[in-house]
Amino acid sequence: MQTETAYDWEAEDWAVPVNAVASKLVRIGGKPVSLFGGVRYWADSPAAGPDGWGIRFGATFLFPK
Repeated sequence: MQTETAYDWEAEDWAVPVNAVASKLVRIGGKPVSLFGGVRYWADSPAAGPDGWGIRFGATFLFPK
């Protein structure tokens, strides 16, 4: 779990997304790949900014020596 909080000094407004992500290292075709997925909730954001819930998924392909 983490956040990427930002503050706009000129607009005096916060952007506060809270992320919960899980990842798993798997092998696809014998190659290691890190798969992840999670949810994001905007605890606070500017009036014209994002709000509510979101999801994210991704993969990181690993190339060990």
